[in-house]
Amino acid sequence: MNDWRKWIVSDPVVMQGKPVIAGTRITVELILEKLAAGETMEDILEAHPRLTPEAIQAALAFAAEALRADVVYPTKLAA
Repeated sequence: MNDWRKWIVSDPVVMQGKPVIAGTRITVELILEKLAAGETMEDILEAHPRLTPEAIQAALAFAAEALRADVVYPTKLAA
């Protein structure tokens, strides 16, 4: 999904500027945490009826693009 920009917004007065699904206070972070914890898309949609499958896909696309930035992540070297 390349059109995540219509789904994800950031406003300093909403959730302290964290990226959220437009028109909600549901953060991208929350969606990612729920998926990482093993919740399914259906679980998330049931818990948050204002979300859509497209909004969840947009959160994933946003996160993927954010990680493409030129950032060097520290690695732990084996001893």
